[in-house]
Amino acid sequence: MSIEKELKARSGGKCELCGSVDGLSVLEVAPSDGSSEQSVYVCSVCKEQIENPDKMDETHFNCLNDSMWSEIPAVVVMSYRLLKALGREDLVDMIYMEDDVKSWADSNVNSTTGSVVVRDSNGVVLNAGDSVVIIKDLEVKGAGFTAKRGTLVKNITIPQDVEGHIEGRVNGTKIYLKTEFLKKA
Repeated sequence: MSIEKELKARSGGKCELCGSVDGLSVLEVAPSDGSSEQSVYVCSVCKEQIENPDKMDETHFNCLNDSMWSEIPAVVVMSYRLLKALGREDLVDMIYMEDDVKSWADSNVNSTTGSVVVRDSNGVVLNAGDSVVIIKDLEVKGAGFTAKRGTLVKNITIPQDVEGHIEGRVNGTKIYLKTEFLKKA
C-alpha cells in the first residue's frame, strides 16, 4: 500500500490539520524517514502556509485547537510546530507528548530562525519566547487601543521580515512592537 493510500485511510480522506477535503497531499514531518508514521495528510492551503511561513494565516490555523489532541504523533508534532511559529504558547503548553515525540517536535523548530539579532531599549538581546515590558504608551494603529506603559508581553516572536521589531500579543491582538519601546522582563 502506498503512503498516500495509508494516510488517506488513516485520515478518512480529509486534511489531518484542518479537516478540508480539497487538494490533499502527503507532507513529510522533518526529520523523516519517509514513512506514513512520519508524514501527515494535508490540504493545499495548509501545505502552502507550512512551506511559506510568511503567508501563514493565524485564523486558518484555529483548527490546531483540535488537531493538537490527535493520537497520531506526526499530526501532534506538526500542530506543535505551527503553534510555536504563530506564537501561541498558551496552546503549546497544553500539548502532551512522550519524550521521543517532544524531541522530534523540537528538532526542527529552531532551524527556521535566521541570524537576525534584536535588542531591547537597553541593548539586551531578545529571543523568541522571551517576555518584554512596554516602556511607553503606544497607540496601536488600526486596532483602536493604546498599549499601556508597563504592559507585559509574553512569548514574543522575532519576525525575519521587519527589522527592529518583535511580534507579540497585547489585549489579545497580535501586533508588531518597535524594540526601542521595550525592555526585557
